[in-house]
Amino acid sequence: MTRATRLAIMMSILAVAVRLICIDQPYIDNWSWRQSDVAAIARNYFQDGFHFARPQIDWAGNESGYVGTEFPILPFLAAVCYKIFDVHEWIGRVQALILFAISLPFFFLLVRETFGELAAVWSLSFYSFAPLGVMVSRCFMPDMPSLALSIIGLYSFQLWIDEPDWRTRSTSFFASAFCISLSILIKLPSILVGAPLACLALQRFGSSSFKRFDLWFLAAIALLPSVFWYGHAYQIALQFYPHHFFGAGGVQIMSAAWYLKISKEIVTSTLTPVIFVLGCVGAFMTRSIPRPRDARMFQWWLGAMILFIVIVGYGNRHQWYQLPLIPITAAFAGAACAFVSPKISSRAMRIALSILLVASVGFSGFVYARDFYQPSAAPLRDAGLVLKRITPTSALVVVADNGDPTVLYYAERKGWHFLEKNGIYDGEPKDSAQAINDLERLRGHGASYLVLTSNTAWWVDYYVQFGQHVAATSTLVEATSEFKIYKLNPVPK
Repeated sequence: MTRATRLAIMMSILAVAVRLICIDQPYIDNWSWRQSDVAAIARNYFQDGFHFARPQIDWAGNESGYVGTEFPILPFLAAVCYKIFDVHEWIGRVQALILFAISLPFFFLLVRETFGELAAVWSLSFYSFAPLGVMVSRCFMPDMPSLALSIIGLYSFQLWIDEPDWRTRSTSFFASAFCISLSILIKLPSILVGAPLACLALQRFGSSSFKRFDLWFLAAIALLPSVFWYGHAYQIALQFYPHHFFGAGGVQIMSAAWYLKISKEIVTSTLTPVIFVLGCVGAFMTRSIPRPRDARMFQWWLGAMILFIVIVGYGNRHQWYQLPLIPITAAFAGAACAFVSPKISSRAMRIALSILLVASVGFSGFVYARDFYQPSAAPLRDAGLVLKRITPTSALVVVADNGDPTVLYYAERKGWHFLEKNGIYDGEPKDSAQAINDLERLRGHGASYLVLTSNTAWWVDYYVQFGQHVAATSTLVEATSEFKIYKLNPVPK
């Protein structure tokens, strides 16, 4: 075992340990709404039967709530675990952590094959402690599992191309096809890993790549399951209220100011300025490595990601969509470190600069990652727990929650966002009339409780007629500084 390998193992253990901190935290951080949706699907599997092909959310009111989603293997596995351990947040979170941990050796080997052992060690450290990666790899979301499978699939593909032994080649071929297929099923944008795969294939086989049966066979294994699943998911969205397909509407080119905001996020809380600068330096130094052609797969992957951010501009309002930039930038940053290190003649200086670099990455990663952990949705969870205590299990709840289903998830109740249009949160009311009409329509569908959170309690004061209507048609049953819960009067017959 080389010194670099020992360092990589110790770094991997530390990376996993960091993510175990608060692994049982409720879904109350900045991404509570996304995790509560996935968690609701898992619990609905657990409580209503394991109907895998029909994932179900909580915010469709008195309708079934089946939606079109990514391949729901993660919430389904969580539901299976609920049968053994009961419902706990750590069960959902730990899935992303396990896949992240599995990806670490594959990422190390992938970079080592391209840029060398020293670069691989540095790249692994950047990949492990980029703030966005720290957060996503402990969230009940499909993004990190999908990225991890992409990395494993990419390394297996590279191994298949370079391996002379046919038995090892066969194993690598099917491992690559399976991992890439599952990656795309779990998260459709992972199809961008096709860019580095195409790069490797063209470098190895040239123009004959288009005539090779094995490449077409691999592409079929990787893509056809997704074609069938997403086609099914689209039909589910068409058939059932709220007619929602996760990720729909994200393909929009936005304004320059929009992309400037995304760029600032990438430089700071996605990567940290240190990793970003080193990555940029490494991207321009790749001609100096022993085999510069090998670096092109990362260049192709980076180009695909930039194009994705531009075209799917609106979708990239969700910061986790930039997650694949972490391994790409980490690889280039590691290459920069490996390029500069031999040029520093003094061993003491190399050690001092290495310690300084590790400290700066660690500190900046901590500063930016800390903001992701803030319990911004704690009031929503508190409201949900009170609702669970004071309402019958059949109660339908209207929640002015800015589109965050955390209240409904922790209440274990069905209901609607307020305001809502076709099941989707429709923003703040334009006037009292709109708020009253929407509330009365939902009362007509069986809504029996109204919840206003600390972010929306001002509605009853600002929209005067709406406040008067709520007072006349409901009873305030619970009020705190965080929320107000009203019991709605039955609709007169």
